[in-house]
Amino acid sequence: MFDFRCSAGKMSEQQRFCHHHLLLSPLLLPFLSFSLFLAAAAEIHHQNPPPAITRFQQYLQISSAHPTPDYTSAINFLTSFSNSIPSLQSQILYFTPEKDKPLLLLTWPGSDPTLPSVLLNSHLDSVPADPSKWVHPPFSAYHSSDGKIFARGAQDDKCIGIQYLEAIKRLIEEKNFSPLRTVHISFVPDEEIGGFDGMAKFVKSEEFKALNLGFVLDEGQASPGDEYRVFYADRQPWHIVIKAVGMPGHGSRMFDNSAMENLMKSVEVITKFRDAEFDKVKAGLAANSEVISANPVFLKAGIPSPTGFVMNVQPSEAEAGFDLRLPPTADPDAVRRRIAEEWAPSWRNMSFEITEKGPLRDHKGRPLLTPTNDSNSWWSVFKQAVTSAGGKLAKPEILPSTTDARFMRQLGIPTIGFSPMRNTPILLHDHNEFLKDSVYLEGIKVYESVIKSLSSFADSS
Repeated sequence: MFDFRCSAGKMSEQQRFCHHHLLLSPLLLPFLSFSLFLAAAAEIHHQNPPPAITRFQQYLQISSAHPTPDYTSAINFLTSFSNSIPSLQSQILYFTPEKDKPLLLLTWPGSDPTLPSVLLNSHLDSVPADPSKWVHPPFSAYHSSDGKIFARGAQDDKCIGIQYLEAIKRLIEEKNFSPLRTVHISFVPDEEIGGFDGMAKFVKSEEFKALNLGFVLDEGQASPGDEYRVFYADRQPWHIVIKAVGMPGHGSRMFDNSAMENLMKSVEVITKFRDAEFDKVKAGLAANSEVISANPVFLKAGIPSPTGFVMNVQPSEAEAGFDLRLPPTADPDAVRRRIAEEWAPSWRNMSFEITEKGPLRDHKGRPLLTPTNDSNSWWSVFKQAVTSAGGKLAKPEILPSTTDARFMRQLGIPTIGFSPMRNTPILLHDHNEFLKDSVYLEGIKVYESVIKSLSSFADSS
């Protein structure tokens, strides 16, 4: 028989809420099957969400999407919430002359400020959302009857920022916990457009140096399975524009090394490289994030006409753009040589321009990654904390895309990407992005364990 007399101290916020309402209606229990009981409890929970869910919805309802993110409202909301948590100190930093891109830095002082501190990072901004493609308005934070909270930023990554604060609030108010190490929480702007006016400038500041960081947690991704995904590196984007030139002339003539012919040869060579890398993924020899991806993103050629293009003229110039993503294990010099010698050789009247959107090596020339083995004592503490919270980590991965974590790793600071969302579809930047309330509340529990363990870690290294 199911025992409803469970200890409130061991129940989650959701369980305590449902337990309370069932105690108010004891006469209903003999008439309800267990499944009906669960359905009734879920409905009560949905109609009267706990404060943690309400605060999450309020944060999501602030539209901080590009191109006009409302940073002011987001900062005001977070500052107001943090002011309600004892011991938290706050400051707002600006690194642009216009002071239009604020960075909120919160600090939970530790009892031993000589120890390297811990930073919990998230970003304020999100990508745009097309309301016509959503079942609910993207900034309504609509809470469905099955527990889904629909909003842009629900997974990427407003969830973790507010979960940090909820976890610290519980540690202070419910567990009476005080950290040994100082814990910092940063909410940074502009991550979705490269972070160059956000974290990139923050890490070069005197305020950042004063943090004396030993370890950083940044964003990860949802996991469709039962294990939490964790990331020790990011792939770095390179944007390549290849330009070909050649003899212009009538469309009927045959030329050697015309602009279009040269560009098509280049596209063919790059496609063969892409196929070879993709074959490794299909064969199970490497993960998608462990290979170099090369995807065409634009083609520009031809002589425009009022009805399209002039069909009987061969153009003298043609261009193509490619998005490359390089894992930290790639040799950047070898990739540059391949581009110069095979993809766009000058002897074929070709030139190229590479825009490197981030480094592949840290300040000491090492691959830009954080060890996830016994050589990194922070990793061991983090992994055990997740296990203690009832979770299990999947095999550590390289993130296919790019986050602000790269700026900390470039300084040699151990940085892990982690968003505690399991049994959840990956919906970042997708239409109808959502996060279930139960997954969100579970994530707070995980962060309680992680923050407590990391801030109690006594190793002085």
